[in-house]
Amino acid sequence: MTPRLRRFALTAHVTVSVGWVGAVAVFLALAITGLSSHDAQVVRSAYAMMGPAGWFVIVPLCFASLATGLLSSLGTTWGLFRHYWIVVKLAITVLSTLVLLVHMGPIGQISRSAAATTWSGGELEGLRVQLVVESGVALVALVVATALSVYKPQGRTRYGLRKQRAATESVDASAPGRPLGRAAVS
Repeated sequence: MTPRLRRFALTAHVTVSVGWVGAVAVFLALAITGLSSHDAQVVRSAYAMMGPAGWFVIVPLCFASLATGLLSSLGTTWGLFRHYWIVVKLAITVLSTLVLLVHMGPIGQISRSAAATTWSGGELEGLRVQLVVESGVALVALVVATALSVYKPQGRTRYGLRKQRAATESVDASAPGRPLGRAAVS
C-alpha cells in the first residue's frame, strides 16, 4: 500500500472499530435500562430499539471493522499472521462477529415482543439478563482488542519469525562484503 492509502485504511479501521465499541456500549445501556427500569414504556422502548440498533449499526460496524482490519494487515508490513497480537485480535473479532450473528435472532425476538401491544414486560426474563451479560462481555472483548492495537505486545509467530529471517537474509545477500544471514561486525 502507498503511505496515503495505508493511512486511509488505518483511519477507516480505527473509526469503525471505535464506532463498534461505542455501539455495543449503547446496546449495554439499553439492556441495563430494559432490565432495571420500573417504567413499562421505558422498558418497551429500550428493547424495541435493540433490533434496529443491532442490524443497522452494530452488525455493519462489526463487518466493516473486520474488513478494514484485514485490509490494513494484509496491505502493510504488519501482516496477518506475523504477530501474536494481530492473530489474537483477529480471533476476537471473528469470534465476536459469529457470536453477534448468532444472538441477533434472540435480540430480534425481544425487540419484536417489546414492540407488540400485548407485551407485559415480565416476559423473557432470562433473555433480558442474558442481553446484559453478553453485551458486557462483548464490550470487554472489544476493549481488549483495542488495547492490543495500542500496546502491540511483543512476540512474533513462527510464520512471522520465518518471514523476518528471510527478509534479513535477503537484505544481507544484497549488501556486498557482509556475511549472509548475519549483521556485519564493526
